[in-house]
Amino acid sequence: MPKVMIKSTENGPNLVMVDGVVSTAMCRCGQSSNKPFCDGTHRKVHFEAKAAEIKVIE
Repeated sequence: MPKVMIKSTENGPNLVMVDGVVSTAMCRCGQSSNKPFCDGTHRKVHFEAKAAEIKVIE
């Protein structure tokens, strides 16, 4: 079974990682024009949030 982790980057998107490789970047600033995916808008709107990690455990 693959290992899945979600990393919330500081001032950026949620990165969905599968077996240590970034699978996708999900918007968490709410301003992306390509929701639910990140398009980099968090930089333009000066989004601020702390980093965090969530490990999915079976």
